[in-house]
Amino acid sequence: MESAALMWSVAAVTAAVFFWFVCIMGSAEVKGKRAVDLKMGSIRRDKVQDKYKQYWSFFRLPIETLNSSENVPAFVDTFYNLVTDIYEWGWGQSFHFSPSLPGRSHRDATRIHEERVVDLINARPGNRILDVGCGVGGPMRAIAARSGSDVVGITINEYQVGRARAHNRKAGLDGACEVVCGNFLQMPFGDSAFDGAYSIEATCHAPRLEDVYAEIYRVLKPGAMYVSYEWVTTGLYRAGDPEHVEAIHGIERGDALPGLRSQDQIAEVARRVGFEVIEERDLALPPAGPWWNRLKMGRLAYWRNHILVSILTILRIAPKGVVEVHEMLYETARHLTRGGEMGIFTPMHMILCRKPIDGDDN
Repeated sequence: MESAALMWSVAAVTAAVFFWFVCIMGSAEVKGKRAVDLKMGSIRRDKVQDKYKQYWSFFRLPIETLNSSENVPAFVDTFYNLVTDIYEWGWGQSFHFSPSLPGRSHRDATRIHEERVVDLINARPGNRILDVGCGVGGPMRAIAARSGSDVVGITINEYQVGRARAHNRKAGLDGACEVVCGNFLQMPFGDSAFDGAYSIEATCHAPRLEDVYAEIYRVLKPGAMYVSYEWVTTGLYRAGDPEHVEAIHGIERGDALPGLRSQDQIAEVARRVGFEVIEERDLALPPAGPWWNRLKMGRLAYWRNHILVSILTILRIAPKGVVEVHEMLYETARHLTRGGEMGIFTPMHMILCRKPIDGDDN
């Protein structure tokens, strides 16, 4: 009897621990994904591992090849199918970094970073604002709620469209937030359709920054403002330093980037397509706290999550291939952290632009 009771006790504890791991631990910050809901986007369950291998093979090509490839948008779409659920599970609904703020939570710091956009582009009630690369819409909802503007987001990934719309309804903002599936290099909007625009760590996926900036310029009304938080290498990056190169290439491969641009190229590109550059600065510099602190989960937390996704895969709750994607994201976090610590990379180089009114000197 004692042996049976002990077995039942062990089974009960094991079940409780498993329930905590799967249903509670690591849930998204605002009731997003749980571990048991890792579906890997719209990829069929039996194709996840193959898609991961195709993605990894593609983004290991030389940067020069990626820059000229017409297949980059398709593989960026694949990337977000692979990572969206994992991002929501462990990160929340805003797929970007923010400066850490003393005494404030990651969630508060994220919201403040997003709401800065409202003031920068003078968004106000009655405006129609464009979110270029909206993901599942965390920034969109924060900006719509703060400004009273109507926000239209565009993402290349159809699965993210569904997630964003579901979050919009849950937040009671589906009347203010619209989500469109499309390529931001060829947007399905008319000329001069928006009163303002922003992109938060999204245009780094474009093979040529000129192409996406030109599209944004086209759909803005004359006099409208555009702000972007760009992923770039800083002036401290040295192409001859193997440690620098390893970190930057690791970031590019693990985040579906056809090649990081340098900090001093961004304003030049903006002016080339017609924008007037109003302000440019790195929001990651002091007094801002290290943005990469959030990535330092530690080996214990990594193995906890790794064991969880492995168990879910064995039980066929999660599709085969989730473990490999989780490992890729952990390695990418390591490279991002090294890039931040060495000061050679920033994910929040802010550039504020204005589309001139006819007759303005550019």
